[in-house]
Amino acid sequence: MPSEFSGKHVTVAGLGVSGVPAAKVLHGLGAHVTVVNDGADERARTQAAELESLGVTVRLGDGDTLPEGTELIVTAPGWKPTKPLFAAAGQAGVPVWGDVELAWRLRGLDGRKPAPWLAVTGTNGKTTTVQMLASILKAAGLRTAAVGNIGVSLLDAVTGEEEYDVLAVELSSYQLHWAPSLRAHSAVVLNLAPDHLDWHGSMEAYAADKGRVYEGNRVACVYNVADKATEDLVRGADVEEGCRAVGFTLGTPGPSQLGVVEGLLVDRAFVEDRQKNAQELAEVCDVNPPAPHNIANALAAAGLARAFGVSAAAVRDGLRAFTPDAHRIAHVADVDGVAYVDDSKATNTHATEASLAAYESIVWIAGGLAKGATFDELVVGAAKRLRGAVLIGADRALIREALARHAPEVPVVDLDRTDTGAMLQAVQEARRLARPGDTVLLAPACASMDMFTNYNQRGDAFAQAVRELGA
Repeated sequence: MPSEFSGKHVTVAGLGVSGVPAAKVLHGLGAHVTVVNDGADERARTQAAELESLGVTVRLGDGDTLPEGTELIVTAPGWKPTKPLFAAAGQAGVPVWGDVELAWRLRGLDGRKPAPWLAVTGTNGKTTTVQMLASILKAAGLRTAAVGNIGVSLLDAVTGEEEYDVLAVELSSYQLHWAPSLRAHSAVVLNLAPDHLDWHGSMEAYAADKGRVYEGNRVACVYNVADKATEDLVRGADVEEGCRAVGFTLGTPGPSQLGVVEGLLVDRAFVEDRQKNAQELAEVCDVNPPAPHNIANALAAAGLARAFGVSAAAVRDGLRAFTPDAHRIAHVADVDGVAYVDDSKATNTHATEASLAAYESIVWIAGGLAKGATFDELVVGAAKRLRGAVLIGADRALIREALARHAPEVPVVDLDRTDTGAMLQAVQEARRLARPGDTVLLAPACASMDMFTNYNQRGDAFAQAVRELGA
């Protein structure tokens, strides 16, 4: 039991997925734990009661006041750095960690050899990539788990009874901001596009937090050849001697890259004489679904796995075994020769751009909460693929105006409603616009909370509406 926590006064900022495990672990290590939380709803009260029964102090409805005597804050990743709590901590000289930082420092707590981390971040594709990576590692016979921002507590992974050979770790920009000492075996930044700028304050700050994932990498910094900003982050990273920059591309790979050649995923990074040789890893059809952005995810996952020494056969077998989560470019049904695809997870323009690029003729269902996004560039890139568009949600006018400016020939149905039943009408309108061979694509480019609890509920509503078409 690390002596640094025994008797220490630690404040945990925020309940929820990260705060409750952090409070339990710290309490178990002998710390005097106080949890502060902004809200005091029923869920918070239930979690507070559980922690209080263990002897943890919980203060609901006041997440801004620094408890007296605090020596360390462990914060939920979503809490903004501008909160008064952190300003007070700075004035008092109190360090602030995230749950990822705490997990990193607790590795090897019980004397076991700590499992290396293969880390994945980026604006889009993180969860799919880390799940692909875990599938590949399992195919190689390694004890592993997909953990972190994917919804599985890293604290549970590093302090639990199960032993791992390696961990596939999804990390958000929030988590990386609060994880100053993290040093991964190898890491990838999949892509960079404006997102969460209200939290970070600027694109530069957002990119800098993403780039933290490369700091101290030991074997490989994997980057996206098509996204120069990711390569720039590698160039700026302070890594261990011998760590390599490894690119992935949808084109023919150069030396120290993974890419695609005649329908094959190939490796020219982790082979002997990479100037002349390449190793076949898998076929494009082994990737599910074989959309361009998902092939990029597969190459990134393969790059991290190969950096860890995994065989080409395990890459192929892991990709074949992988099944994507719901609402990620998921084929729902074919009705009257029209394919209906649910990509409700496309909650920003960057993700939607990738989704739209996967199909030739599309009736696009879009809209929701724009989160400050603009849509002109997205529409310009997709205009030639659009058969029509059906718009829903609070900020649909922003998309309608972009369509009017850059694709005036595309028929647009603007549904002036934000209730959940609007999805059924949207699908019916899309059916009216579609022709055999088309794809009706739910790729909203917006958050869902104006109409739905989350993107999962939005996708479920779309799938149910499609099923009613075929009934």
